[in-house]
Amino acid sequence: MSTPRSIRWSLGLILLALILGPASHSAYPAAQAPAGSMPAPAQLTAQEDLRRLMDLLHITSLRRGADGRNTQAPNAANYDESKANPYPNLPEPLVLKNGRKVTSAAMWWNQRRPEIVEDFDREVYGRAPKDTPKVKWEVTSTTSEMNGDAPVVTKQIVGHVDNSSYPQITVDIQLSLTTPANAAGPVPVIMEFGFSGGRGGPVAPGPTWQQQVLAKGWGYASLIPGSVQADNGQGLTQGIIGLVNKGQPRNLDDWGALRAWAWGASRAMDYFETDKSVDAKRVGLEGHSRYGKATVVAMAYDQRFAIAFVSSSGEGGVKLHRRNWGELVENVAAANEYHWMAGAFIKYAGPLNWNDLPVDSHELVALCAPRPVFISAGATNGDGWVDAKGMFLAGAGAGPVYKLLGKSDLGATEFPPIETPLIDGDIAFRQHSGGHTAAPNWPTFLKFAGRYFKAAAAPQ
Repeated sequence: MSTPRSIRWSLGLILLALILGPASHSAYPAAQAPAGSMPAPAQLTAQEDLRRLMDLLHITSLRRGADGRNTQAPNAANYDESKANPYPNLPEPLVLKNGRKVTSAAMWWNQRRPEIVEDFDREVYGRAPKDTPKVKWEVTSTTSEMNGDAPVVTKQIVGHVDNSSYPQITVDIQLSLTTPANAAGPVPVIMEFGFSGGRGGPVAPGPTWQQQVLAKGWGYASLIPGSVQADNGQGLTQGIIGLVNKGQPRNLDDWGALRAWAWGASRAMDYFETDKSVDAKRVGLEGHSRYGKATVVAMAYDQRFAIAFVSSSGEGGVKLHRRNWGELVENVAAANEYHWMAGAFIKYAGPLNWNDLPVDSHELVALCAPRPVFISAGATNGDGWVDAKGMFLAGAGAGPVYKLLGKSDLGATEFPPIETPLIDGDIAFRQHSGGHTAAPNWPTFLKFAGRYFKAAAAPQ
């Protein structure tokens, strides 16, 4: 018996669809393509990737960074203040690129601030993509325990990043949250960029910083940056940066690890806004060393963070790029650190110099305005690499923006004696006499933060 023409036509269409497969149909976007149909993530060493960026920039060589170990080396790190300020004229935070002065808060928010953000995006930290994958938060465990003599509730939380666009890369953000068990309502929380496998740096005697936070009736959290993005150049085709780029190397203005870690902190803030134990309007952020850099970047780019404790952030953080003291632009442009920044940043280590940067770190602090920022460092003997004075000067240089927005500046322009707390303004500073650690400055930071996080919220 013969098959009617209409049925033969329908069968032909079905057969054609089976041959071509669903990916050819507009109802099946590329995002749903099976993992096997996409190339695996590119495999590049940090040296190979840095060379690739140099080729894109038409750069044949980079200047060597400072040697912080050998005082007899030709490129030994400078700790002589008389040689520390080769470029004393900083970019003006309150002058538009067209030369007009910023005279109102509206001009800052609508005109000048976007100019500064664009410069940091393009030249320093890189651009976070406009559209990043959604994160689905899962509380994997809830434990009632004691921290010292304080009863607390600790949640282990995982942020599953949607990887349907590129299933070869999985990103699960690791976050923990601890709040007082007897809290009457939502509490302020201080979140640190934590070190996987335990807290970095020396352990100070007395209560831990977490116990000091609990004593104020607040909670604390820890975000593991390496669960968002690896801390090396080889990892740039993995993590959230690799996921968004589908395993391919970065463009010159793509985000580096500091922006990626800051993005992770912002996603943690998304979670806090859903957790009834957290007062999400009073979430502070703390980080030390490279995570001090990430802290000020997160604070600058996400205005939901209420306060920041920026510890020993150094070059690439709050230290002025134009200062010749300890770590330099050239160090951060080298193969072991370039991944923190945009690829374009390396050109300021050859052929351009620090003074060619369109922005400096006082403007990064200014992007945090009007919210309070506590800048911290240790003594030169033990923490000289991070340039405490260069960070103090950045805090002072942000003052005019804070004052324009109705807040207080640092209250000093002369570098204070060690152990002198400057905490009466909305920009604060203290250099402790210890080494490369945040621990000695926690009590001062918490006193400063107490002005803004007064009492725990009333029961809801």
